[in-house]
Amino acid sequence: MSRVVLFEMNSQDPERSIDFYASVFGWEIGSSNWGYYPVATGGQDKPGINGGIALGPSDFPHGTRIQIEVDNIDEAISKSTESGAQVIRGKMEFDAFYLAYLVDPVGIGFGLIQNK
Repeated sequence: MSRVVLFEMNSQDPERSIDFYASVFGWEIGSSNWGYYPVATGGQDKPGINGGIALGPSDFPHGTRIQIEVDNIDEAISKSTESGAQVIRGKMEFDAFYLAYLVDPVGIGFGLIQNK
């Protein structure tokens, strides 16, 4: 079973968003990496789902999408498109993982992530 492992919040003013979530909810925000600010929403005693805040691209300028961890990203993309999803950004390679963005048949955006 694939599971939700991260969230990603896109903002046209990431610094303002970071200030808001840190001050209101106490989230710990890390240093920017490629314009992506990692977010911790819990600790050892009370874990949360971690994620990040980034400048939203033109195809997804605002909003939150989940990242679903899969064993095989190519297979997950294929099954998704066969079931009516659209690929927004195909498989991208990063140092430790592969990532792709899709939209389900009713318009909900999500990411697929496969660790290397």
